[in-house]
Amino acid sequence: MKQIKQGLVPKLRFREFEKDGEWEKKSGNKLFDPISNKKHNSDLPILAITQEHGAIPRDKIDYRVSVTDKSIESYKVVELGDFIISLRSFQGGIEYSTYKGLCSPAYIILRRKRDDHEGFFKHYLKTNRFIKDLNKDIEGIRDGKMVSYDQFSNILIPMPQSKKEQQKIADCLSSLDELIEAQTKKLESLRLHKKGLMQQLFPNHNQEEIINHNKP
Repeated sequence: MKQIKQGLVPKLRFREFEKDGEWEKKSGNKLFDPISNKKHNSDLPILAITQEHGAIPRDKIDYRVSVTDKSIESYKVVELGDFIISLRSFQGGIEYSTYKGLCSPAYIILRRKRDDHEGFFKHYLKTNRFIKDLNKDIEGIRDGKMVSYDQFSNILIPMPQSKKEQQKIADCLSSLDELIEAQTKKLESLRLHKKGLMQQLFPNHNQEEIINHNKP
């Protein structure tokens, strides 16, 4: 039996794009430029590069690392929509910034070269599949070494040729993120409600001891 080679298409695809043909593969350096802009007055917020929150101002999370005014002069400017390679990218992928700010010169800032939808990359560059590719044939990362731009450049990234399909995928996954966040907040609220009820439904035996102790 003659085998037919299947093209690069996802298992699940939105109906309106089923006839749009195969996805393409682009190497990292065809999609992103490394940016090292240090022209600033040190008046921008300093960003923490985290796996949980992406790039976020340090004052918005419990991140206490002191830096000198002199060292901030060497920090790089991060623009909204930039991606950042961190020391932990081999574990959690590449982070996305929804803020303009400054980051340590130790990080590698990536900026899109084309008019692709940034939300598509925001999700894909955090997938297990991409992290697996990021770790493939890269030596020394677990010894504290950063993924280099050259190493990132060698990775082939699959993507729809249509920006509309890129956006559709990004919107779908982002809506799920919003739902997860809403449910997480609701769960935390229920936990606090339960904790308050427990404090009121059970008597405080320590208070009883104090009352008994004060009886004549």
